[in-house]
Amino acid sequence: MPLLLLLLCTITLLITTTSSSSSSIQQLFKEAPQFYNSPNCPSLHDHHDHDQSGGGDVILCSDQVVHVAMTLDVTYLRGSMAAILSVLQHSSCPENIAFHFVTSSSNNSTNATSLNSTLSSTFPYLKFQIYPFDDTSVSRLISTSIRSALDCPLNYARSYLPNLLPLCVRRIVYLDSDLVLVDDIAKLAATNLGEESVLAAPEYCNANFTTYFTPTFWSNPSLSLTFTNRKACYFNTGVMVIDLDRWRKGEYTQKIEEWMELQKRIRIYELGSLPPFLLVFGGYIVPVDHKWNQHGLGGDNFRGLCRDLHPGPVSLLHWSGKGKPWARLDANRPCPLDALWAPYDLLQTPFLLDS
Repeated sequence: MPLLLLLLCTITLLITTTSSSSSSIQQLFKEAPQFYNSPNCPSLHDHHDHDQSGGGDVILCSDQVVHVAMTLDVTYLRGSMAAILSVLQHSSCPENIAFHFVTSSSNNSTNATSLNSTLSSTFPYLKFQIYPFDDTSVSRLISTSIRSALDCPLNYARSYLPNLLPLCVRRIVYLDSDLVLVDDIAKLAATNLGEESVLAAPEYCNANFTTYFTPTFWSNPSLSLTFTNRKACYFNTGVMVIDLDRWRKGEYTQKIEEWMELQKRIRIYELGSLPPFLLVFGGYIVPVDHKWNQHGLGGDNFRGLCRDLHPGPVSLLHWSGKGKPWARLDANRPCPLDALWAPYDLLQTPFLLDS
């Protein structure tokens, strides 16, 4: 079964990169402008080291910077580049941001080199490190979900960030690739996690929590007691602030894997990598203001229909769901809100290449 999952992910990647105009070789991006710190930003002495990263060890371990973690692959590279640009553009201290990118180790070395080269050429001043993620370590635990794109092992890499990143990195902001920020990420990173909480995320207690788990789960006398006295709500794992030290001490990766192992024996949920997070952390997280996750702009997981913004202020736009803005724009069938993503698109168009 693990080999089948890896094969399905590979086929999906090949179809996506072949049917669209964006393969690892064909995707060319414009160089992003350089952004500078405001006068009140902490001064960091960084000796640049471009050996596998765009910044030295000083800033990649500093507590004075905002550490941002993202997964990186060819399929969503265009979205990732837009997300990075939005983070830098709206930051008051863009030079004090370190990016930690997780990529699949099953990709060949050419793709890995291409991703590193693309980041360095598009963001010459970006401080980043790339970490290979061993797909086989999690593929054996993955069960098929309602959408094949959710089953690729890299979607589960967020559960392994405390093991992948250096011990000196104590807190991160995790971001999906299908979003853009329109506010200073330092505000999100400064979320108070209190004395015990491991993570903060946008929480939605009006959502029907029971639908994230199967009737088998709720009818089981033991499993149905999992959330007793926890006031658990659905939360979005595409935008999280995580205390890596507390995660490591609590061995939460192991706890997530235990639920995934149970799922292989008894089908207790349907939706990819989200339910194990809900099972482990539901009711224990710090809620993040909803302005940091104007979510669902990609529509549902089946048709990807257009959606409007939720009422209230906006600090982050998130195209969670099936529809992605770059795909709809390329197909000349954009949703109205896709126009808010377009200014961050760094892809070189054929017109620009010709000129």
